[in-house]
Amino acid sequence: MTTHTTTVQVPRAIAEPVLAELRAADDAGRPMNAVTDTEGGAPLRCCLRRSTPGERLALVSYAPLRRWAAGTGAEPGAYDEQGPVFIHAEPCQGPSSDAHAFTLNHRVLRRYSHGGHILGGTLVTPPEDFEAALTEAFTDPEVALVHVRAVEYGCFLYEVRRP
Repeated sequence: MTTHTTTVQVPRAIAEPVLAELRAADDAGRPMNAVTDTEGGAPLRCCLRRSTPGERLALVSYAPLRRWAAGTGAEPGAYDEQGPVFIHAEPCQGPSSDAHAFTLNHRVLRRYSHGGHILGGTLVTPPEDFEAALTEAFTDPEVALVHVRAVEYGCFLYEVRRP
């Protein structure tokens, strides 16, 4: 008799303590500049949903690998990077579920080692292949975490850590 274990990969939004730091000064050292979203649709990394018109947002510089490495002792070296992310200008409730967000478009899954170095990436197309590609990424025991990124701009959307 064969049994199968399903491993759940949970998306990780930017945690509120980190968001508080980013609202004071982002990872590039700049103060937050909040604006009212007039159009909606910005991918919010604090709650992993799209913004709606009228919400107060900020576009801040965020270094996801650097922050992960600080907690794990990894040394990503030149792989450390920072880029723009949208967050709520005030604290929010975070994600409403453990479902993977922003999967209706083509995505890149960038894999990182326990030491913080890039192990490769996968272009996920069509979007229906997202879950399978994420599961496949973690079949490599060297993979510690995966960054889900937008294809068109390369922006960080969220991370998934080894379960």
